[in-house]
Amino acid sequence: MLNSKKLSKFSEISHGFFNKNGGVSKGYYKSLNCGIGSKDKKINVKKNLKIVQRKISKVSKEIFLVKQIHSNKFIFLSKNAKVKNRSVYADAIITQKKNFPIAILTADCVPLLLFDKKKKMIAAIHAGWNGALRGVVDKVIKFMLGKGCNRNDITVAVGPSIAQKSYNVKLDFKNKFIKKHKKNKIFFKNSNNLIYFDLPNYVKYQLKLNKISKIDMINIDTYNKKNKFFSARRSLKLRHDDYGRNISIIMIN
Repeated sequence: MLNSKKLSKFSEISHGFFNKNGGVSKGYYKSLNCGIGSKDKKINVKKNLKIVQRKISKVSKEIFLVKQIHSNKFIFLSKNAKVKNRSVYADAIITQKKNFPIAILTADCVPLLLFDKKKKMIAAIHAGWNGALRGVVDKVIKFMLGKGCNRNDITVAVGPSIAQKSYNVKLDFKNKFIKKHKKNKIFFKNSNNLIYFDLPNYVKYQLKLNKISKIDMINIDTYNKKNKFFSARRSLKLRHDDYGRNISIIMIN
């Protein structure tokens, strides 16, 4: 489990970015696969989620997850909200509920964990290229501000994700971002006639546009096998028919 140095300063919350180590799954999923939607044995995934939960909290009943769809949709859970786990299609969760861990799953996409120290509000965002382009980060920040949060009180940890050097894309992919805004060309570079996209810094740029300054970038490449994270791209290259998911989690104590 990795922690953000900036989020770790707050005793009011618990959080963590988990890699593939420390679970019970086998094969492609070895070992801490938390992807309930993967082809892994459900009993093993549930055991893995329980392992993560116990590292974060001794009192919570379960980790709240959504069904991620690479969108800009989010769910806000009020203190009294009762929503069935994994019943909502979204890519971000926002709450002020105590002892209620929220989490998102990734396998190269960018996980973001947010905390407003005064409003005691947390959020977890799954930002793949599609969700990032559609403004999932922007929508979450604006909602939090609308709920009384202050930009200066929000701390964001940008977790491990695929690095630019590992993220080869096609020209039509690049053109989607340029069409959105010409400035987006700075997140692409050419090397040996190939195009590479900088997803984590594109996400950071979205935070900067919202005038968020307290940002902790955990620059670890999930594609690099040495870092021991699940990677959809690496699994595709190895011709696996599925892949495990990393979990990023945050909770108000």
